[in-house]
Amino acid sequence: MIAQALILLLVANGSPLLLRLTLRGRGDWALDAGVHLRDGRRLFGATKTWRGVAVALGASSAVSALLGTGWLVGAGVGALAMLGDLCSSFVKRRLRLASGERALGLDQLPESLLPLVVYRETLALTPADIVVVAFAFLATDLLLSRLLVWLGVRAHPF
Repeated sequence: MIAQALILLLVANGSPLLLRLTLRGRGDWALDAGVHLRDGRRLFGATKTWRGVAVALGASSAVSALLGTGWLVGAGVGALAMLGDLCSSFVKRRLRLASGERALGLDQLPESLLPLVVYRETLALTPADIVVVAFAFLATDLLLSRLLVWLGVRAHPF
């Protein structure tokens, strides 16, 4: 089920970006409500929105149902991918990295490893499969980011 796992990760993590580009900022309600911590930085940053989490859950649920792994698995993968993404955003803010600033590995691994480890049995993944899928996700993310810059859809390749 390596292919299904990779597809679910790409859908969960890519659908918020696609919806943001489609809606052009409408409905961008930040998850952290603009809260700043003692370090003066936002909790997560402006790009982490309720809309993004909702579309990640919905899209991954729908695609998972189509793949035959069930909508509930998709919802779980989507939720854990978003949790991993929020954790990496939290760490990036504490490291004084701006929203959208590149942090190779930190930008991809928490949002891929968390759902892969939790759903390893459901998706019939071995430890080696998890490593393969996580690095395939990282490579795909880097390639797609550069493609989006080349197409003029994104300003930065990360």
